[in-house]
Amino acid sequence: MTFENLSLIEPILRAVKEEGYTHPTPIQQQAIPVVLNQRDILGCAQTGTGKTAAFAIPVLQLLSQNMTKGPKHIRTLILTPTRELAIQINESFAAYGKHLSLSHAVIYGGVSQLAQTTALRRGLDILIATPGRLLDLMQQGHVHLNKIEIFVLDEADRMLDMGFINDVKKVVAKLPHKRQTLFFSATMPTDIIKLANTILTEPVEVAVTPPSSTVDKINQQLYYVSKADKKNLLQYILKDKAIKSALIFTRTKHGADKVMRELSKNGTKALAIHGNKSQNARQNALNDFKSGAIRVLVATDIAARGIDVDHLSHVINFDLPNIPETYVHRIGRTGRAGADGVAISFCDIEEKAFLKDIQKDIGKAIPVVAEHPYLPSAESIKSELIALEMEKLAKKGKSNSGYGGKKFGSAKPAGAPATGKQKSWYGKKTYKN
Repeated sequence: MTFENLSLIEPILRAVKEEGYTHPTPIQQQAIPVVLNQRDILGCAQTGTGKTAAFAIPVLQLLSQNMTKGPKHIRTLILTPTRELAIQINESFAAYGKHLSLSHAVIYGGVSQLAQTTALRRGLDILIATPGRLLDLMQQGHVHLNKIEIFVLDEADRMLDMGFINDVKKVVAKLPHKRQTLFFSATMPTDIIKLANTILTEPVEVAVTPPSSTVDKINQQLYYVSKADKKNLLQYILKDKAIKSALIFTRTKHGADKVMRELSKNGTKALAIHGNKSQNARQNALNDFKSGAIRVLVATDIAARGIDVDHLSHVINFDLPNIPETYVHRIGRTGRAGADGVAISFCDIEEKAFLKDIQKDIGKAIPVVAEHPYLPSAESIKSELIALEMEKLAKKGKSNSGYGGKKFGSAKPAGAPATGKQKSWYGKKTYKN
């Protein structure tokens, strides 16, 4: 199937062709005709499947075929959880609608509202917004939603994760009852299904992959490593010239900055993005990464949501996430729209439980790279087990002067292998007394 088979108007076909697209992705094949028929959609689609075009293209066509005279007013609202994703969606509307006379703007927090309110006063057809700034400008009287024809809720599960669901409900309460609603989520937990049931009318369900499934073309690799050696393993892996670009995930903002500093100190051009960075700093870092000015971008999950980088070769999980769905979102940054990609994950002893949950969720074991210079040694296993036990004891309020009434080193920590050659925490027979 080609885009010509989807009954698209000539200006959109021309724009799509100029973007280099010829064949729609599965989500686009399914969603575009449904939207053009003005039906509500309940869409379950992983990141990287071409979801943005699946709603942007038909929305542009519907609006252009029903142009109204007089001053412009907001006819379509796209609500999305993060600034980065809002910017990316705005760029998509600009690309696919370049030959149409429709206007659009993006509003988000963290920056001055002046340019945003100026764009709103001029009048526009399409508004892309994050919940907080949208509600703020609504309260100030800059935004009116009473003439919305199409409402798009994107990344609904991330809205839930970030605590925006109540804000979403406040926005929905201001929308006309008669409208077309397009609801997209990468996963469908119970709370999201309940929300969908309250805002959709006889929706058509569209799903290209089951919830939380991984993209088959992504080459997943697992490295067992001691926590202290993660930075060394990362340097070792990045020596591979095949890694043209790498998006590295850490669990915390502090961790992202620390990894970035270590890389920069050792000659690797890298920047970090997270919630403590200003919007300009985050956008400049993302632009440098997209342009190839830097090879490595270090990010936390929330900051990375919505990053759309063509031909991203590698995703590296410096820290494993404690939520399996987050792992799927992360690795979906590479292998986008069916392209090849590599996802590398580090796992230390504290993350073994996270790994178990991830592998259960994706329905398969991640292939292990068994040979590398930083495979945990027997001594590192001992020290990490002791450190874990000390942490447990501290939480229980017990003394850390000894372990189990004995000095550390006089006995093996709880959970340590018995005397003799035994399996270590990562399955290798390396622990030996």
